Amino acid sequence: MIKLDLVNEVVNRTGITKVKAEMAVDRVFESMKEALARGERIELRGFGIFTVRNRKTGIGRNPRTGAEVAIPPGKAVRFKPGKELQSL
Repeated sequence: MIKLDLVNEVVNRTGITKVKAEMAVDRVFESMKEALARGERIELRGFGIFTVRNRKTGIGRNPRTGAEVAIPPGKAVRFKPGKELQSL
């Protein structure tokens, strides 16, 4: 499923125009990105939880040369599925 499929599903279920449905879907995704950027947790009951976690520094290897490469610390978005989603 891609974003266009979500937009079409909103149009089919609500009867609003495709332009308004696309704006609504875009706004939902933008709000989620902004919340994650602030480090907030997003909980969608029945679907799952999105959280931002710190990633530790590490040492990787360059596959061509085999030389060690330092991997800087960062942040990663994690998703934990809800009970309803796990039972599929």
